[in-house]
Amino acid sequence: MLRIGDPAHLGRRGFLQIGGLALGGLSLSSLFTQAGVPLSQAGKPVSDKAVVFLFLHGGPSQFETFDPKMTAPAEIRSATGEIPTSIPGVTFGSSFPKLAKMADRLAIVRSYVPGDANHDIKPIVSKDGFSANLGSAYASVAGGNDPSSGMPTNVVLFPRSVDPNAGAEQAGFGKFISNGPFAASAAPFQPDGGGSLRKDMKLNLPLDRLDDRRALLNGFDQLKRGMESEAEAMETSRQKAFSILLGGVGEAFDLSKEDEKTVERYDTSKLINVEKIDKKWNNHKHYADNARTLGKLLLLARRVVERGAGFVTVTTNFVWDMHADNNNAHMTEGMGYMAPPLDHAVSVFLDDLRARGMEDKVLLVVCGEMGRSPRLNKGGGRDHWGNLGPLMLAGGGLPQGVVIGKSSSNGGDPNSDPVRIPNLIGTIAHTMFDVGKLRVTRGVSREVMQMADYTPIQGLHG
Repeated sequence: MLRIGDPAHLGRRGFLQIGGLALGGLSLSSLFTQAGVPLSQAGKPVSDKAVVFLFLHGGPSQFETFDPKMTAPAEIRSATGEIPTSIPGVTFGSSFPKLAKMADRLAIVRSYVPGDANHDIKPIVSKDGFSANLGSAYASVAGGNDPSSGMPTNVVLFPRSVDPNAGAEQAGFGKFISNGPFAASAAPFQPDGGGSLRKDMKLNLPLDRLDDRRALLNGFDQLKRGMESEAEAMETSRQKAFSILLGGVGEAFDLSKEDEKTVERYDTSKLINVEKIDKKWNNHKHYADNARTLGKLLLLARRVVERGAGFVTVTTNFVWDMHADNNNAHMTEGMGYMAPPLDHAVSVFLDDLRARGMEDKVLLVVCGEMGRSPRLNKGGGRDHWGNLGPLMLAGGGLPQGVVIGKSSSNGGDPNSDPVRIPNLIGTIAHTMFDVGKLRVTRGVSREVMQMADYTPIQGLHG
């Protein structure tokens, strides 16, 4: 839809409405205002920080990750042993040597209570009053696109975002791309990875039709009379919008535009010989996809937050469900497939942020939908457990080298300072919003204010 109206009837700020040149959440109308101005300086009650939420789909074990409990009986303690970290007296599961060395830059929560043992995506979809990807709450306040770059402010990255041969996202346990009660413009942008991301991100329109629409836009020139200053700004924004649609944003999603050495540094595909993954597990293809794509997904996340995305969800498929059944490997074998890519990708991501001066500007959140049972089952796996799960945070200006809370002697329950999903959401909200400004901003939804009212994780925000 493109409509030209009379400014005398529509008013100075309402004479232009364009909807027909929107693609993948990239709306021209959102680019026609405040071009070149950061959101935090454009009257929006948001911070200048971004959140990258790495969701470990399936439910990782707290024992084999960040709370090994090696003094507990053999059927309880980490099946993969432990490794000392850079925090005196603190150990991780032995599969994470790189993260152990940078533990003094992490915040580990050992009393995180997911709340139930259901396969879903509850940590990143608030269900207390509304159901939507948390990034949609952010985009409802910040706007669907960054005004200076056109980058969608809310992005979801699945394996096909970097590898067109990867399996499709597994959506049976919740909708990562739900915008819930928020406007469609707040929905996450999901690059489909169908083999040509630059093509997908460009304007999917024949050039002759593009020329026609450009001609229609030129019709606004006559409106410049009596509105000279506003028309000059409109001209600049209009040209910027066309430039963005014709490839500017698309390049952010194109890893061939990244330095080859950086791509190689992030690459996790060589860490696991996917040909040797045991095919008896039905999830063997998911294990392989995780190894091939996780590093590049985090590189892509860095590229899009660098260009204006405020909330990025990153997930591979259903791979952390280590029951030792037909679908899933037991703990030792499963961690052999899953831990090296996670250990490498997260450590490289955090080092890259620091090298680029972005460490305090990007909050990384790492968790799944649940934890794992305190006792190994007869197959050497662990079953669903909702009373405790692993949670790691890094960056975003939060304290570093801290361990929040303690678990019980069997690692199945919090022993102190329980941290629940609303507390995690509160920490995220206080990172991505200017909460003080949010409270006095008209038009902010009840759902967003609810997020801001949650108490953040104690020890990270005071």
